[in-house]
Amino acid sequence: MAFEQIPIIDFSPMLSKDAAARQALAVDLRRACTEVGFFYIRNHGIAQDLVDATFAQCPRFFGLPLDEKMRIHVSKSLNNSGYTPMLEENADPGASGDLHEAFDIANELPEGDPDRERLARYYGANQWPDGASLPGFRDAIETYYRAMRALGRRLFSAFALALDLPEDYFAPVTDRPTAMMRIVAYPSQDGPVDPQQIGIGAHSDYECFTILAQETVPALQVRNQQGQWIDAPPIRGTFVINIGDQMARWTNDVFASTLHRAVNTSGRARYSIPFFLGSNHDTLIEALPGCVSTVRPARYPPVRAGDYVQSRFDATYAYRQEPDATPVGDSILSL
Repeated sequence: MAFEQIPIIDFSPMLSKDAAARQALAVDLRRACTEVGFFYIRNHGIAQDLVDATFAQCPRFFGLPLDEKMRIHVSKSLNNSGYTPMLEENADPGASGDLHEAFDIANELPEGDPDRERLARYYGANQWPDGASLPGFRDAIETYYRAMRALGRRLFSAFALALDLPEDYFAPVTDRPTAMMRIVAYPSQDGPVDPQQIGIGAHSDYECFTILAQETVPALQVRNQQGQWIDAPPIRGTFVINIGDQMARWTNDVFASTLHRAVNTSGRARYSIPFFLGSNHDTLIEALPGCVSTVRPARYPPVRAGDYVQSRFDATYAYRQEPDATPVGDSILSL
């Protein structure tokens, strides 16, 4: 639909045992996912103090000298963790690079777990800045990461209800998910804005859904079906949730993976903290039975979740497009 604003959903029923309230939430959630693909959640159970403490780490990390950040450049990792400098990402293939820098961590499994080494591109060790330079940074980031994993499990339950599935439907394929968290810094674009080079170009996200924390500086815009860019400003005490490509494929486009972008013209630096949650790396993403019919046949070939995400990383990151770069991901193949 040609929506004009992003809906706000009270998520508190998912923290209660009130089955009727959970079903009512599922109705609102389905409407938001089918008509917009974006929504805010409030009363989500995550303490605002935790969100604020995590945002406090952003200027600490991005204020480090460039050479120190480059020691953990994302190209030195197997799991796409570490630092990405300005203009080294290009979310919109038709643009000229994104005006932001970022730090990422992935779902690092404990030492001794065989999948940590065997499947290092999904579950291997993350890169971290020197602890002497940023005391407390790693603990703060990992604490927030764990909170987002917990919130993500509740969201998967809510999405299952919205799809008329058992509430625990996604649990068996999301116990070891591909899950990336990042902190992002966007400089302000002062003066005329080149539409080919903005904070992050128009794109859809790769995983099942994104949990986005915004601080105070507005920049996020969502494109409706009329091609209009609708603002999604920061609202304290909420997260912005958006459907990603994996969930769109799983639901055969019943749930919308909507294009969005960030343009910071505030005159201030902007920080954001997105958490991208997918399914287990080996999950076969194909149309759910309730989302395919004779009048709505499957629109996508089946694909392994990890292969899909890796192929999108290959298309986005400059270091993965260099002629002598070692391929990290698999190509998307019909199965």
